[in-house]
Amino acid sequence: MIYLQLFWAFFISNILGYGGGPPSIPLIQNEVVDHYQWMSVQEFGEVLAVGNALPSPIATKLAGYIGYQVAGVPGAVVALFATVAPTAIAMILLMGFINLFRSAPQVKAMTQSIRPVVTVLLGTMTYQFLMGAVEGIGWMQTGILTVASYLLLETWKVHPAFVILGTMAYGFVFIG
Repeated sequence: MIYLQLFWAFFISNILGYGGGPPSIPLIQNEVVDHYQWMSVQEFGEVLAVGNALPSPIATKLAGYIGYQVAGVPGAVVALFATVAPTAIAMILLMGFINLFRSAPQVKAMTQSIRPVVTVLLGTMTYQFLMGAVEGIGWMQTGILTVASYLLLETWKVHPAFVILGTMAYGFVFIG
């Protein structure tokens, strides 16, 4: 039963997550944290942070890790298959129509209309992570890490992996 749940959680998340990783992340979080309760919001945030520091698509990294945590190697395989299956099925079924409808105004309008929804989903997830951080380490530490991360990423263009490692080191030294 756990393999079917893993398959369904990642299949649905990735079939509804139009546009790739960012739209899929809140859907995966909903399935993993809220629906099946395989991990907490904080644990999901930590997995997401580490996953973002590594190369390759985020959805496959999340699927592999969460699948492994839930049901070992077979669980990772099932979750990974469920993650790539929607795209593989769509590519096989729709390959002939891609060039035909690529410049259609309806397709362009659909793509434009999805962006606000993705923005709201990512904003909601960010708020949940922020509140989890504040609850865990307080406003002061969260503020320091937020401002420092913003400056490092946006002003000094430091690679996100180094920012994540730096915040982990800060947490180890100053938070405990």
